[in-house]
Amino acid sequence: MKVTVEQDKCIAAGHCVMHAAAVFDQRDEDGVVELLEENPPAELADDVRQAATMCPAMAIHVAE
Repeated sequence: MKVTVEQDKCIAAGHCVMHAAAVFDQRDEDGVVELLEENPPAELADDVRQAATMCPAMAIHVAE
């Protein structure tokens, strides 16, 4: 699994962090998504997929 984010699309809703805090964080100054783990371990795959699905800006992309 490879995860990418489009920071310019992010609206700082925070759903990604709620679903997969080990993979995503938010910048302190504006809340925009930060990718912590580009290739998360298999045990986080479902959480990462859920985060991508719940992103209202569709700024998270997952390649299997």
